[in-house]
Amino acid sequence: MKHAIHQLNKAFDHRVRLGVMAVLMAGEAVSFNDLKETLDLTDGNLASHVAALEKAGYVQVTKQFVGKKPNTTYHATAEGRQAFQDHLSTLEKLLRQDG
Repeated sequence: MKHAIHQLNKAFDHRVRLGVMAVLMAGEAVSFNDLKETLDLTDGNLASHVAALEKAGYVQVTKQFVGKKPNTTYHATAEGRQAFQDHLSTLEKLLRQDG
């Protein structure tokens, strides 16, 4: 049985988006700064990739103020969690495929 590469989710094609989802799958909510530090990214790079995941409905962004400082947190939506699990399952099938 063959598993075509086109079954992989294009939203996770980029390594940054793959990393963001992996971090979000491990926790409930992750702050912008924690995500940026964990993945060693610039503000702009992280923001653009999170925006793409948010547009796809895979990440929810919560913006609030803690004291006078803005605080942005992210968490994977139920749809995002399922899409990421499906993506990983497809990768596993590709890896197990007989050459």
